Amino acid sequence: MNRIFNAVVWVLLLATLYLIAAEALGPWFTLPELGNIGFTLVFVLFAIGHCVRCEGWKRTGLFFATAAILSYLMEEVGVRTGLIYGPYHYSDLLGPKLGNVPILIPLAWFMMIYPSWVTAEALLRGVDTRSAAGIAALALIAAMVMTAWDTVMDPGMSAAGNWVWEKGGAYFGVPLRNYFGWLLTTFLVYCGAGLIWRIERPAPNIPRGFAALPIVVYTAHGIRYVTAGRIQSLHIVALFAMGLPGLVALIQMVMARESVDDGRGLPSSMARRSSGC
Repeated sequence: MNRIFNAVVWVLLLATLYLIAAEALGPWFTLPELGNIGFTLVFVLFAIGHCVRCEGWKRTGLFFATAAILSYLMEEVGVRTGLIYGPYHYSDLLGPKLGNVPILIPLAWFMMIYPSWVTAEALLRGVDTRSAAGIAALALIAAMVMTAWDTVMDPGMSAAGNWVWEKGGAYFGVPLRNYFGWLLTTFLVYCGAGLIWRIERPAPNIPRGFAALPIVVYTAHGIRYVTAGRIQSLHIVALFAMGLPGLVALIQMVMARESVDDGRGLPSSMARRSSGC
């Protein structure tokens, strides 16, 4: 059964990487794509599948529910009041809405939350993230890793009309408050995930390469934004904002040695509460 599940995750990974590559090669080659909605659905299925394989259905369900519910509530309040991210509203390009927020948006949050979380865990290898201080530290680093993603995604997505910043903003038309809102939202989600991961469970036997797949996706996104995008200045932002944490996390996963290993390529201090295996 595990082999079949692993194969499904690998297929979803390859599909995700293909869709990323299709966008990255867009300036030179035209490849079939699925659009924002199709891409999000494929990506979120990969994230859920990988998390289930590494952490089981219960923990994945709690993680997903925490991320989806909290992000939706923050977005709904944000659209209604403009207090969290700045004044904005969604167009109809992302599909049907629940209230003022497209149903796709909570899925997109988890799509980004999970690989950012795994990347942050790799960056903090060797840190005991079960303590209150460790949970807060991991939540902060993961929030910054994910918000770095938004620094290169948001300007292009809003320029394409997926959402509208009603008063514009200082950062390529995006208000700076948006990024503080992202930090707050993701920090709260990751604190919730940290509390979930304090409950220890037997670590499954996950190869290190398989555990690193979400980091591969995160880094691939960084490369995609370096090679293509509506705003060329953001290519440089992507190189350092996403490229650096992604590269360091991959090096940690592939090259770092630990005195105590949990049998799946991770140090035991990480394995006790790692969403990324």
